[in-house]
Amino acid sequence: PAAQQPAEQCWATHYGPQPPGALTASGEVFDNNADTAATSLSRQPQLPFGTRVQVTNVANGRSLVVRINDRGTFVQTPQEPKCLDLTDGAFSRLGGSLNPDAGHIVVTQTVLN
Repeated sequence: PAAQQPAEQCWATHYGPQPPGALTASGEVFDNNADTAATSLSRQPQLPFGTRVQVTNVANGRSLVVRINDRGTFVQTPQEPKCLDLTDGAFSRLGGSLNPDAGHIVVTQTVLN
């Protein structure tokens, strides 16, 4: 698919435990194993729900496409360039370690059509 914007390098974090039946900002029931993610409320412009984003772990080259279905309150700063909050499943598939928790992985993200 064609890219809407060039790949950006940033930090991807993960949700961690969520209560059963928790809802995402889009109204979906949260599935911590799905290939979905939240974007920061501080991101401008906001990515619409349903946007697909190719995420690649810079350290190991693993890549997957996630669908945006949530919003986060995390703030991106030069010291902490957070861009996505991934489900635990997506974070693990990209090679992130949940145990012990490394906190984040450095990724590139490319918004897809």
